[in-house]
Amino acid sequence: MSTSDDDGRPLVDGRFRLVSRLGSGGMGTVWRARDIALDRDVALKEVRPPDPAVEAANPGLTAQLRARAVREARALARLSHPHVVTVHHIVEPADGSAPWIVMELVEGSSVADRLAAGPLPVPEAITLGRQILGALRAAHAAGIQHRDVKPANVLLRAEGGAVLTDFGIAVLDEATSRLTASGDLIGSAEFIAPERVRGEEGNPASDLWSLGMLLYVATEGHHPLRRATSLATVVAVLDDPIPPPVRSGALAPVLTRLLVRDPAQRPDGAELDRLLAEAQGAPAGAPDPRATPADAAPQGFGPPTPPPTPAPGPYPYAHPVYQPPVPPPTVAAGRATAAPARRRRLTTAVAGTVLAAGLVALGFRFLPLGGEGTEGAGDRTPDAKGGTTASRTPGSTTAPTPAESSAPPAVTGSLLTPDNTRAVIAAFREATGTTTFKELYIYDAYAFAGIPTKPGAKTYDRYQYRDGKVGKQGVGGTISSSRPDDQPFDVTRLPWDDLPTLMKRADRELKVENPNLRYVIVDRWSFNEDRPTLRVYRTNEYGAVGYLAVDADGRVVHKVTAD
Repeated sequence: MSTSDDDGRPLVDGRFRLVSRLGSGGMGTVWRARDIALDRDVALKEVRPPDPAVEAANPGLTAQLRARAVREARALARLSHPHVVTVHHIVEPADGSAPWIVMELVEGSSVADRLAAGPLPVPEAITLGRQILGALRAAHAAGIQHRDVKPANVLLRAEGGAVLTDFGIAVLDEATSRLTASGDLIGSAEFIAPERVRGEEGNPASDLWSLGMLLYVATEGHHPLRRATSLATVVAVLDDPIPPPVRSGALAPVLTRLLVRDPAQRPDGAELDRLLAEAQGAPAGAPDPRATPADAAPQGFGPPTPPPTPAPGPYPYAHPVYQPPVPPPTVAAGRATAAPARRRRLTTAVAGTVLAAGLVALGFRFLPLGGEGTEGAGDRTPDAKGGTTASRTPGSTTAPTPAESSAPPAVTGSLLTPDNTRAVIAAFREATGTTTFKELYIYDAYAFAGIPTKPGAKTYDRYQYRDGKVGKQGVGGTISSSRPDDQPFDVTRLPWDDLPTLMKRADRELKVENPNLRYVIVDRWSFNEDRPTLRVYRTNEYGAVGYLAVDADGRVVHKVTAD
């Protein structure tokens, strides 16, 4: 760095005068600067060198950051798109110090700044989504993945239009392995795709998940997976159900298609653009037919009451070939986690949290359990009224007889009671012919289930229960035969009679102040040795979350509190 002859202020590369700090992040600081050679303002990114102690513990880190910064500039220089920030120049000091990246100066604020004032109108969010998608498609066509699409990295020009910036953790196809071999989780925990959390390198579909989450936050006014800590958020990204969007109008079905945990089930860039264009063509101001009057004009932030479910048609267990329509909004309940990958070291770049260390710090430990977690729970099968029939062979799935196929009992009040939970299971069984599920999510007023398409199938569909009716929501995904945590199980074998005690204990012990959401997740939980596990959750509008994890015998095997 040299100095100017006229005013003594520092110059970068003898040409760029620093004017003011614009912002900073994990990769460095961005300055407003004056290009004295061309007499124009630019944005100058100063790559932050690591702390000497960090460098001492991680030899070569400085060189890695330098290489990543140079890669950013080269990646952006390959793109020419109105919604991608333009790189003018890169300064590589001869002394080997950190480089500077010279970019266009975007006059305006970020989407994060805009959302601090409240949610976006749906038409505005759809326009924003198409602009960001255009930038991502251009990047993907050049072999570049962004990996950190989030509101803070989308700038809004003063004259209109969005600009995607901060490709500092972008990955070029030909340069991926050597710069991600450390196992670090690079990206913002709240917006990173679940497959990237699991340590998979990801593909363009991973960036599209991040875009979908950005649009969900933009229109719904809250982040569905934000928790009290970065570690808890990472776990939520992997496991927790995503509440159906109810404030997103014509955008809601698009978000439902996009926010699924199996990347193969997400629309690609071209299809997503078509879906957004169709949503954009909806009449301005037209109410969402799935929204209640209160949802049509939401005020402020926070998770609202979910919408009602459309009346279902007949769904025999031998499902017909499914031709996916644009589905109504639902929870993206597909879960695709691998136990070995879940237990590897994960690090969030924002918080620098190592997942393995975090789990130890939280005191993850598991009580010894016998068998597959279903033995000793009683070989009972619920009948259509939510009661039980004679015992049968463990693990078997039997279609209901005509006598058992009468309508499930009416349900009043919260679903989170033993009788009502069994009535929900009976209703799912009435619609599908089985109580062997891949996963089950139960809230106070509605429930979701992932159910195999037929006995022994490697595919499953999603169903929703509300107001005593079951409706098929669409394709769920695939069931991996190599993953123990992915295998279906009999949901009747969980300790539903203990639910009242567990609910009271959750209220008393989880330390979630003023909870506004109570729900139960049942699946094969990786942190319980892939055994069927019932988790009782409490969350509030400030992102605090706590849960009890209970095995098939009713024993609490783990507890996470909000403090």
